[in-house]
Amino acid sequence: MTRWPLPPPMARALELARQAADRGEVPVGAVVVRAGHIVGEGHNLTRTDSDPTAHAEMVAIRAAAAALGAERLGDCDLYVTLEPCAMCAGAIAHARLARLHYGAADPKGGGVEHGARVFAQPQCHHRPRVIPPTLKSR
Repeated sequence: MTRWPLPPPMARALELARQAADRGEVPVGAVVVRAGHIVGEGHNLTRTDSDPTAHAEMVAIRAAAAALGAERLGDCDLYVTLEPCAMCAGAIAHARLARLHYGAADPKGGGVEHGARVFAQPQCHHRPRVIPPTLKSR
């Protein structure tokens, strides 16, 4: 069951996921928020850009880092519509994001509570606070 109303950043991430779907991409959207303001956003662009690393989270993190002029985003939250994969979870840890909010679990490709469980590994030097999934199916 979905928790309503959705936080505005998650609602924006869903809009971005719809944009990705309209472009023929896997429908995932992400936004980075600092002090209540979106500082970076993106949706999947892997097919559009012929770039296997252009996941929504990576696009949003890159945009936030560029906007803030910083490689570390320790006072930022990431909102993403789907549980991040292992690559994106690694980028979240490296960016030192404070909190991760994700919409739905991904048992097949997720890397947070499924699969690699990146933040649970002893080699992971930063673990964001993970907020339970916002969107739940019946």
